[in-house]
Amino acid sequence: MTNAAISATDVPAEDRLRADFYNFLGLLLAGPPDQLVLDQMVALDGDDSDLGRAIGAMARVARVTRPAAAEREFNALFIGLGRGELLPYASYYLTGFLNEKPLAQLRADMAARGISRAPNVYEPQDNIASLMEMMAGMIVGRFGTPAPLDDQKTFWSRHIGPWAGHFYSDLEAAEHSVLYASVGTAGRIFMEIERDGFRMLAG
Repeated sequence: MTNAAISATDVPAEDRLRADFYNFLGLLLAGPPDQLVLDQMVALDGDDSDLGRAIGAMARVARVTRPAAAEREFNALFIGLGRGELLPYASYYLTGFLNEKPLAQLRADMAARGISRAPNVYEPQDNIASLMEMMAGMIVGRFGTPAPLDDQKTFWSRHIGPWAGHFYSDLEAAEHSVLYASVGTAGRIFMEIERDGFRMLAG
């Protein structure tokens, strides 16, 4: 067992839940869900909070979604002929262009934290799916010891907070969004919760 694995056992339950939701968003945004992932979505059970209601809505839409329909939707949103309806990259949202300064800044921060992308991944690292997975990894210590909240706040404020909420709002309203409209709602609300939580930290 690695030191990171040992340290991850010390992560509070609330933070593990945060990491799980970041991971789940990353999974849904990295590629179209297969039947196994759709079944996991159906099994989600939300409470009466705003996020809980959004999760419940996501489960209801997943129940009537088939993998082929989810794949068509994903392709229309993110791939398309030439490009999809949305470009889920920090550089694009912050500058209007791909592969700009936000990507360079992210790569520098990744290197400083010992974070590297998987060898079979070729997309720019500032795509929304990768950033969700990075946050999850920092929270539970996948890249070393679990990152303290102030370090999480720094990373989130630099690379996620300035644009992810806008992306999720766009995903909610996108012409081709059906299943992903519910993902957009849940993601937007989760980003608001994270923003408010980080604002409560001193400094």
